[in-house]
Amino acid sequence: MDKNLISIDNHVFIKPEYLNHQYVSGNKLRKLKYNLLEAKKGNKKTLLTFGGAYSNHISAIAYAGQENGFKTIGVIRGEELNDFNALNATLSFSKSCGMEFKFVSREQYRNKSTPDFIKKLEKEFGDFFLIPEGGTNEFAVRGCEEILDDVNETFDYICCPVGTGGTISGLINSSSDDQKIIGFPALKGDFLSKEITKFVTKTNWELNTDYHFGGYAKINEDLIQFINTFKETYNVPLDPIYTGKMMYGIYDLMSKGYFDKNSKILAIHTGGLQGIEGMNVKLQQQNKPLIV
Repeated sequence: MDKNLISIDNHVFIKPEYLNHQYVSGNKLRKLKYNLLEAKKGNKKTLLTFGGAYSNHISAIAYAGQENGFKTIGVIRGEELNDFNALNATLSFSKSCGMEFKFVSREQYRNKSTPDFIKKLEKEFGDFFLIPEGGTNEFAVRGCEEILDDVNETFDYICCPVGTGGTISGLINSSSDDQKIIGFPALKGDFLSKEITKFVTKTNWELNTDYHFGGYAKINEDLIQFINTFKETYNVPLDPIYTGKMMYGIYDLMSKGYFDKNSKILAIHTGGLQGIEGMNVKLQQQNKPLIV
């Protein structure tokens, strides 16, 4: 058994990717590895990407860019944020790393991948290396293929949260044919399956869409209690957007007898912990319990 794994019980283990870097942790470090190498190979000086105001991806790009000598630009969803005198913790950190922001309306943001929108950005900012929202592209998938190693072949099930599909695509590609890969989407809808099939050929995977708690960044007090109890019991912090929902789903499926008896489950902790602070701001405004 990998000594770096966290044992929850005899059947469930966690691969703590959130410990692999202080600021670019979890799947972000994996996704950026080959993107940064490709940007350097192309002699690019600037990284441009997209995200929301509390995005782990935005803060990771900002720090990784600074660390690797790139200028960084973040196209942020929500033009109303441009009026704020005080940025939230995520954007403040990103700004301290030198990131320049462009705030756009939610309507504009929906067109972020269109050629016309990209051309306008090129006209405004010049030449740049574009990294998609969430970081998912062929280079990100290649990096995420390195999450699993030979030791992890002993597991029957590999579970991970799903945002844009890059991480689970890498896991699928590097998994053994007799392993089952289960993704727990943080968003509502079935569009992610189509995105994942762009990068994989194997069929040993599925998405369980029962644990998004209403959609992206939506949570309730049951999930908050689960996250807090889990940390108190196992000393493993979970974020409310991704890993908290995944672990909640794993335990619920176990209680329903979904997993084969005596099977071994590996849960990939993809990081995202910096988002807890932003979520707690919202919870405090709603007079709801906080994530500890």
